[in-house]
Amino acid sequence: MKKRLYYFSLIFLLVCISCDKDFLDTTSPSKLSSETVFKTPSMAKAAVMGVYGKMTDSYIYGQKLSVNWQGFSDIETNQGFTSTAYNSTTSDQGAGNFYDDPYNQTTKWQGLFQLAELASSSVEGIRNSPILETQAAKMKPLLGEALVMRSLAYFELVRNWGDVPYKEGTSKSDLSNVYIGKVDRDLIYASLVKDLQEAQGYLPWLKTDAEYSSVERITKGFAKGLLARVALFAGGWSLRDGNAFPGKDLEHHPSITETGNYYVGRVKNWRDYYQIAAQQTAEMLGNAANPHRLDPQYENIWKSVCGLQQNVNNENLFEVAFGLGNNGDIGSLMGYEVASNSKYGSRGFGGTYVGSQAYYFYSFTPEDKRRDVTLSWLNYTKDNVEGVKNDPLSVNFAKWRIYWMSSSYLSLHKTANSRIATGVNWILMRYSDIYLMFAEAENALNGADAVNTVAGMSARQALEKVRERAFGTGSSKIQAYDPDFFEAIVNERAWEFGCEGIRKQDLVRWGLLSERMETMKKTLCLMLDNKQTVKIFDKTYLPTDFPKTVYYKLKDTEYIDKTSLNYYTELSSSPGPEYKSVSWFPKNAEKPLTGTNKNYIDWPVKVLLAGTGLNSSYDYSGFLSTMTNGSEIQTNLAQFSKGNNSCNYRHFFCIYYEDIFESKGKINNSYGF
Repeated sequence: MKKRLYYFSLIFLLVCISCDKDFLDTTSPSKLSSETVFKTPSMAKAAVMGVYGKMTDSYIYGQKLSVNWQGFSDIETNQGFTSTAYNSTTSDQGAGNFYDDPYNQTTKWQGLFQLAELASSSVEGIRNSPILETQAAKMKPLLGEALVMRSLAYFELVRNWGDVPYKEGTSKSDLSNVYIGKVDRDLIYASLVKDLQEAQGYLPWLKTDAEYSSVERITKGFAKGLLARVALFAGGWSLRDGNAFPGKDLEHHPSITETGNYYVGRVKNWRDYYQIAAQQTAEMLGNAANPHRLDPQYENIWKSVCGLQQNVNNENLFEVAFGLGNNGDIGSLMGYEVASNSKYGSRGFGGTYVGSQAYYFYSFTPEDKRRDVTLSWLNYTKDNVEGVKNDPLSVNFAKWRIYWMSSSYLSLHKTANSRIATGVNWILMRYSDIYLMFAEAENALNGADAVNTVAGMSARQALEKVRERAFGTGSSKIQAYDPDFFEAIVNERAWEFGCEGIRKQDLVRWGLLSERMETMKKTLCLMLDNKQTVKIFDKTYLPTDFPKTVYYKLKDTEYIDKTSLNYYTELSSSPGPEYKSVSWFPKNAEKPLTGTNKNYIDWPVKVLLAGTGLNSSYDYSGFLSTMTNGSEIQTNLAQFSKGNNSCNYRHFFCIYYEDIFESKGKINNSYGF
């Protein structure tokens, strides 16, 4: 199914889409006569497939939304920590740290507007089709797919740029609706909710129709899940421009400092949106016809997608389909690290374009099966044997591994002298998200223990269903989580969805992005200092809980026995002659008596600089006074600029200067850009 969908959509897309650089005046399938395109189900399907094809664009899910724009959070870093490009305004790395400007070509919205326009053309064409009612069984599901993809495009635009130009229809030939200004995001969200409510009524469940047997097609489950997700964002917090929309009656965030007319706000009827999220997820959880289930083995989710296979339990609600050797960077830019010139070929694999750090690793309970699937200190070396990395600021996300890739990919990679498109699909939503969105919305409305009669469970039971897979049925760890149930949800979503393009945006809508980032940064610095007790999520660590040396042994001649690694225990000596060792961060971050090792300064400086484009200004002097070498760190840190000098919580991207120019004065940048 994957190759058929990819090539079918690519061929139609080449016919339909223009490379016109105007972000709203986008040539669309409507340039072909609607009477021709939408008068038969097969041609209507071809038009919709063209929209799917656009989703693989590098400025959509081909790279930007899946890799580059994950950005900085409390669990993810954008190309790791650095003291050289952290505030660049010409790269994804700088933008990932919330530094951006109108001339940064890496944060353009053109592709998403083209996706919206293509989807709108299909929506409009199908609505006006003479066979919409006479062949409703074929045409209305196509309408549902197009509505979902249009909603998805605008949802990504609003989440990443805030208030944006928005129209429900296609661009008119007289350009009367092309040069339009920004539309209030609350109106956009309300429109998206309406479209998704309509769409989910048209779509079948996965595998109830031969046409919809693949998760590469949008079905009812994803439409309902996306509706729930959009509703939570519609009711969530985000940065607002009071200059553009004065007099709005919104809740203002109680603890994020306002700067001028820039403030963090949310709609006062946010509970209405949470009710929509609770209802949509409950209708999935309580419906026997719903084919989606949690895969009993968390690791199998990633083995399946890396192997270009559909998950047998239908855990994934929707995947963006890529073509092996043609597009998709999933795995090649982030994943378990394989060195170049190994048995797999001259090219490496994986890396830290999106990486993590020791803080996130130690946030996991050791028995949590998700930890070693999500993160890996291990790597495959050019000597064709696994090794152990020990950089606390660069831990690989490992949900994508060369071990799990298809034989066809491995054959291509073996002889490649440049990067090979992996063809690995990008998972846009998994069934565990349905459980956790339900838990969040239901808890906010009715508390953790009230049983929702539609879902047949409470918020707590939904949370524990996800934890049951993580720890195994009957484990005492299932019910061992933060007593503050909202905090438990915040933490659980971190452990469940690392590197899936979810965390930063979750923190934004909760109003927690700055708070959780700063907590991570300061705690990580204290871990490096290794003199004080630290709290990581719901766990408390003493300095002695972090070893200075980690030992390991091979279980064969090639792979490390993971049970041999003493990540949490200091050993007085090597466990045996078969063990190798690496020095761990408490030792590597010490100030040396002699030599040139400056990790004790450089590492904390890199950590504290990260993500500092989010707020107007930063002052770490008080915090650094609590650290052993704080004065030296402060002296070095003072050499670098920090803060955007404009407003707090500036989580949005900047609008590209060409788009501002081509809008003929209708749009401009906000938030001090």
